[in-house]
Amino acid sequence: MEVFSDALLDTLKVLPFILVIYILIEFLEHKTSFSHNHKLLQGPWAPLAGTVTGIVPQCGFSVMAAKLYDRGFIRTGTVLAVFLATSDEALIVLIVDPAGAAAVAPLIALKVVIGLAVGYAANALLRRERLAEPCGEEDIHAYSCGREHEEGKPFKVYFLSPLLHSLQIALYIFIVTLVFGYIFEYNRAAIEGWLKSSLYLQPLITSAVGLIPNCASSAVIAQAYCEGGIAFGSMLAGLCCNAGLGFVVLLKNTKKIKRNLALMALLYVISVLAGIAVNAVMQACGML
Repeated sequence: MEVFSDALLDTLKVLPFILVIYILIEFLEHKTSFSHNHKLLQGPWAPLAGTVTGIVPQCGFSVMAAKLYDRGFIRTGTVLAVFLATSDEALIVLIVDPAGAAAVAPLIALKVVIGLAVGYAANALLRRERLAEPCGEEDIHAYSCGREHEEGKPFKVYFLSPLLHSLQIALYIFIVTLVFGYIFEYNRAAIEGWLKSSLYLQPLITSAVGLIPNCASSAVIAQAYCEGGIAFGSMLAGLCCNAGLGFVVLLKNTKKIKRNLALMALLYVISVLAGIAVNAVMQACGML
């Protein structure tokens, strides 16, 4: 009961902060559309713009990037930059948790570097990739989790939807906190031993979890790190591979299924290699 009450209390403490962040994000979503940014997203600064927008802690921009890529409005490197920079709900979980707040800055920095490097490299290799021209005012918004609710009432859009989403994320945080609470309460030695012996296996697992197209995957990965269940590099791998519902949008286009599966495989490989490299460096420096 003590573990249960501690997990519940910790979750309730962060819920108000999560709600405030989601309300702010909701306002941001409704002010962002393709019609005002298409020249930037098709030019030489596109991977940089994609990486920066991908950092915003929600999956709306990955969904928008997937729509733009599927219609031929942005290049492969640009969509990869957005996907690699995206952390979905993870940054929110880390920011509101004292155990994860210190990891936010290095996580963002590494994801920016990886997103830029891969984005520009891919666009250089595929420099002959042809782009489509938008017809009129192409209005593609960055709605988180693919929610097309721009015509909803203000109360629903700016309070009810964020509240429901906040409660959903709080539930994921509570479950992960509770599970790890029991593990550390009754078998701390086993989990600590597993952490030390599986530094190079963890990124393979977390990257696979990150591919799951649901906000739960990023929240679970981030909370697992906060609870001491995975190493920093393993969290990085899982969150680099997490593109929210971006891949759901792409996989709906069955005519380009091979291209989209190849994109997923490439994202997975890059994420795993990044996670293993970071874990290796941290272990060599005595930080793990």
